[in-house]
Amino acid sequence: MAPSRSIRLRREAWGFAVGSLFFATGAIPFYAQAAGGVVTNLTFFVGAIFFTLAAFIQLALSGRRPPRSDTNRADRADWWASAVQFAGTIFFNISTTEALITAANDQTRVGDGWRPDAFGSICFLVASAFAVVATTERDGLWDPSARSWRCTWLNMAGSVFFGISAVGAYTIPESGSLISLFWANLGTLLGALCFLTAALLSRRDIPADAAPAGTRHTIG
Repeated sequence: MAPSRSIRLRREAWGFAVGSLFFATGAIPFYAQAAGGVVTNLTFFVGAIFFTLAAFIQLALSGRRPPRSDTNRADRADWWASAVQFAGTIFFNISTTEALITAANDQTRVGDGWRPDAFGSICFLVASAFAVVATTERDGLWDPSARSWRCTWLNMAGSVFFGISAVGAYTIPESGSLISLFWANLGTLLGALCFLTAALLSRRDIPADAAPAGTRHTIG
């Protein structure tokens, strides 16, 4: 028997929470110093996997359906928020994989991971904007509890901090140094904490019963 909708939503929330915790841990300077480059990048790598798994559950399994001609504005924005966010997590997978390979063996450098990191951050910002649109008409959503203002704005703040982190992590070609290691770490830490808080709060809003009545809420 397939897991109930409430169980899938809890897995989604926990996935984002665990992924955020890994990112927050990896961004703490003394952790990076104690663990070393390989373990620190492995931490981000694992966190990105949890992000992607949670985003996949959110997009494909929670009960959302791709927009149709008769889809209302809230549901359309909600689906696109999830779709763009899922794309963003894929970019973070690429970024963290490149960084981990480079940290493990500099001779096998496949890239510095900055471009996919920047694309992932942009996707998160766009997804957060779609989520704001969806939240303005919560009553029209496939599930009114799918979005809440506190979680929407926490995720928006997290996306902004991730964007700041991406800017700080840009490597200046002439010097080979980052624009700002401080903001690269702090942006990641604050963004991850925002995502972690939003995930834990969203879990509290998930109903314990089965999927709401109505064919729009059932999984195909």
